[in-house]
Amino acid sequence: MDTVSLIKTDEKLKRSIEAGLDLIGGFGGLRSPVLIKPNICTISDGTGYSVSDIKLIEALVQVLFEWDSSLSIRIVESDSQSKYADKAFEKFGYTELVEKINDKGQDLKLVNLSKSELVETNFEGRYFKHAKLPKELVEPHYFITVPVAKTHYLTWITGALKNQFGLLPEKNQASFHKKIIEIVIDFNRLVQPELCIIDARIGVEGWNGPKTHEIGVLILGHRPVSVDSVMAQLMCFEPEKIEHLVESSKHNLGSLSPEIVGESLESVKIEFSSPH
Repeated sequence: MDTVSLIKTDEKLKRSIEAGLDLIGGFGGLRSPVLIKPNICTISDGTGYSVSDIKLIEALVQVLFEWDSSLSIRIVESDSQSKYADKAFEKFGYTELVEKINDKGQDLKLVNLSKSELVETNFEGRYFKHAKLPKELVEPHYFITVPVAKTHYLTWITGALKNQFGLLPEKNQASFHKKIIEIVIDFNRLVQPELCIIDARIGVEGWNGPKTHEIGVLILGHRPVSVDSVMAQLMCFEPEKIEHLVESSKHNLGSLSPEIVGESLESVKIEFSSPH
């Protein structure tokens, strides 16, 4: 389960996802509802690559429905300092995608977690103590996280692990930045991502740029620490020096040195600047 696939890709995103999945043994225990968490960090995408590409999300949805047409799929996001989720869904093509899929009779919906019913948990984590969280995260599900490959001034990199910080239902998420490491670890323990797909076709320096790097790959794996460790190495960083990777690896969330299949890491490495 700690195998990570590196897949060179162009516009044939569906085929690339399928190739990456084949190399890591498929979806595993796929079941409904499937929760997909894109990276919609802002309403104003400064680079054109800082927000998850709707074409990649659509390709993933197609792969899922071809695997099992009876699935219920929910794309989840919360309001945040930089956006209202509903407006972002509309702007970045998610509302249109749902309409197109529903016209085919398939079950795809958007969920703004900031509007969800909150359910108290028994979870005792580093930050959360019996916290009330959106019911979609507490009830049984299959969770897929789909971040963009970026650096971040608070966590060095932002990938599969950090993407779950966006599950916080509070709009003023910036007020939680002082505890971001603890919150990221807790959310990944709570929702346990079962598939991670990092869009590293274009890597971004900073959460919203301005600098970008053309890399041309997707990174797929079942455990978030494992895929993030590969992404960190791809950016010429050392996973062992990134705090939230090291601490998350202590909670069965993946390996700092997973097996890499597909493209060789050396063939796609690009040096990123330190975010600090």
